[in-house]
Amino acid sequence: MLSNVPVSFASLQFRRTAEEDLEFVLTTEQHPANTPFIISWTPEQHRETIHSSDKLHLLVETQDGRPVGYLILAGLTSPNRCIELVRITIADQGRGYGKASIRFVQNHAFKHLKAHRLWLDVKEHNARAKQLYESSGFKTEGTLRECVRTNGGYESLIVMSMLEREYEEHGGE
Repeated sequence: MLSNVPVSFASLQFRRTAEEDLEFVLTTEQHPANTPFIISWTPEQHRETIHSSDKLHLLVETQDGRPVGYLILAGLTSPNRCIELVRITIADQGRGYGKASIRFVQNHAFKHLKAHRLWLDVKEHNARAKQLYESSGFKTEGTLRECVRTNGGYESLIVMSMLEREYEEHGGE
């Protein structure tokens, strides 16, 4: 899994999210640049995830320990070896932190968690994230049409995934 000691990858560090990090997580999640693209959670949902044996809630930091985002993986105990990237939210955008975080997730899922499949869903209108996932080797599987109720009506989610062999073919690190 991942210890409480930060793991360095590319120009970032990844460590388990602690209770004292929740203010940063919630502020990042509720930032106007992020709210159109994610389904916000309560502090209790984040706390439950932090302490779950089936999920991994990680803080993304610069090498000097400045938090720049967070991510959540689920399905760690799946007998099918399917890991879900539940969320990746970057506060300091436009610096390559999202791309480096995706590379970390792929590496961690396939090399350390021994996943067969890594999957995610992304809101249909989130073109920037879709492009990042596609350029990272994820394939579109389909659309969950109008499955998320919002103040403006309903939104669709696109399901994307990558298989272990595709990760290797894509130049897995």
